[in-house]
Amino acid sequence: MTANEPKVAVRRRGDVAVLDIVGDIDRDADAALQEAYDQAVAEGGSGMLLNFREVGYINSTGIAVIVSLLARARKERRAISAYGLTEHYRHIFNITRLSDFIGIYADEDSAIGSAGANGAQAHAG
Repeated sequence: MTANEPKVAVRRRGDVAVLDIVGDIDRDADAALQEAYDQAVAEGGSGMLLNFREVGYINSTGIAVIVSLLARARKERRAISAYGLTEHYRHIFNITRLSDFIGIYADEDSAIGSAGANGAQAHAG
């Protein structure tokens, strides 16, 4: 296992599943993210929040992994939000239009506070 090998832990904050991502998001992150998504769905709840605070790097394949997760969530009518993105990755999410479908927040409390009322349509920061 490398130091940047992706790991994803699932925890709950009320009705929202928080996916704490640690490591790089590249092709190797797909299985960990899909498994965490499955766990979050099995535990119930209305939305998911991706925590990017401990993510070091996201390459183009990693963006595709995130798009795949988003497509799955949209098909299942699950809202996905995110926080902890660096300014660089916020910009990447904007130019790839991921931010049109994933609510981007400055911190976890802002995201949790908006998740119930607005789902993935609300944006902050």
